[in-house]
Amino acid sequence: MSTNMLEKGYEPHDVEKRWYDFWEREGLFAAEEESERQAYAIVIPPPNVTGVLHMGHALNNALQDILCRYRRLRGDNVLWMPGTDHAGIATQNVVERKLAEEGTDRHALGREKFIEAVWAWRETYGSAIINQLKRLGASCDWPRERFTMDDGLSRAVRKVFVQLYDEGLIYRGDYIINWCHRCHTALADLEVEHEDLDGHLYHIRYPYVGQEGGIVVATTRPETMLGDTAVAVHPEDTRYAHLVGKTAILPLLDREIPIVADEYVDMEFGTGVVKITPGHDPNDFEVGQRHDLPVLRVLHDDGTINENGGPYAGMDRYEARKAVVKDLEKLGQLEKTEDHTHNVGHCYRCHTVVEPLVSKQWFVDMAPLAKPAIDVVRSGKVHFVSERFEKVYFNWMENIRDWCISRQLWWGHRIPAWYCDDCGEVIVAEGAPETCPKCGGPVRQDEDVLDTWFSSALWPFSTLGWPEETEDLKYFYPTSVICPG
Repeated sequence: MSTNMLEKGYEPHDVEKRWYDFWEREGLFAAEEESERQAYAIVIPPPNVTGVLHMGHALNNALQDILCRYRRLRGDNVLWMPGTDHAGIATQNVVERKLAEEGTDRHALGREKFIEAVWAWRETYGSAIINQLKRLGASCDWPRERFTMDDGLSRAVRKVFVQLYDEGLIYRGDYIINWCHRCHTALADLEVEHEDLDGHLYHIRYPYVGQEGGIVVATTRPETMLGDTAVAVHPEDTRYAHLVGKTAILPLLDREIPIVADEYVDMEFGTGVVKITPGHDPNDFEVGQRHDLPVLRVLHDDGTINENGGPYAGMDRYEARKAVVKDLEKLGQLEKTEDHTHNVGHCYRCHTVVEPLVSKQWFVDMAPLAKPAIDVVRSGKVHFVSERFEKVYFNWMENIRDWCISRQLWWGHRIPAWYCDDCGEVIVAEGAPETCPKCGGPVRQDEDVLDTWFSSALWPFSTLGWPEETEDLKYFYPTSVICPG
């Protein structure tokens, strides 16, 4: 009779590790490179290399694992492609904190040495989340693991950037972006987390030019009035129709600004009159474009008021807010202050309140790219589970703004653009030019890197070998399911 006895309690560590090691050793998760069987492919939404698994990861990866194991049982040739994202802001923050503990910083190291330090950190700590996925039992094809900064994916990034630039879909210009004063970089709209904060609604009187009285605006950010270049009312608002075309005086700086009519104004909010600050609000920027208004930026990158702020120059933005309100009260131009709860954007990484401001950055023109993405869902070629998410998708895609893809970081895919200071030529190319092709002068590469999600967007096909026409790409792409959680 066997002397083996069942343990009183289930010991997952002993059982699960033994069987998982066996599955991996026998290659039971491996997809066949060429097969007559039905292909079924999922690329894992690449988790941040800095991260550790949370409950969301556990659920999302369990769902993918269930789908992949079920399809294997049905006889399909299943590829579950694993990998990690280089996580530009998150990884740079982690390594910078480590350097600070060592009494130094990235500027002391220089760019090249700092990048070496990040790669060293990745080699030491970057496998943590992968090991956790294995502990979960995730049946990924592990020998195929990819990283968004590996050579193949980096080549794909450069190729797509150059292609979109040549097609006019990537451009460099001055536009409103989300700026984090703590991380010192631009953020995409999806990297801004909004939450309701208790604040105030300030009613400020802007005196008329050449007549008594003034027009009252309502704002939650009075310090940005230093960059106002107009006051706007709704064209159908009979209360203010007689004022359109006239001018008002910007309090504190005594600058004359026009009163314009624009449908953007909500007649029901506040006083029905809004200050227009094209340099610090995306909607105001659009109003400014329609009315050919000047764009004034009043904030430095560190969150202090710049020279356009007159006597408030050098103050922190919140110090300036208090000073502006105090001075308006002294002048008798603060009509009233109301308690007001409003939605405020925060940096997804450090939770600092972000500041919309105009900045010269690289952008993707999203409207031409969003249209085919909308069409494949409307036609049924791509469908959502559950269908109710289609409404969210359409709302996002139909109101999408141009995507700011440049980041003021050192860790990431450096933008493949070079500048000639001698003649002003801009060269966008997959490979680095030795000299300016126009005048033969020296060139310097753009200092910025690309938004992490630029490489993540290519993940479903770059991981399969694109831009090479690989057998994997022909067989497994397009993939079967995207499970982003």
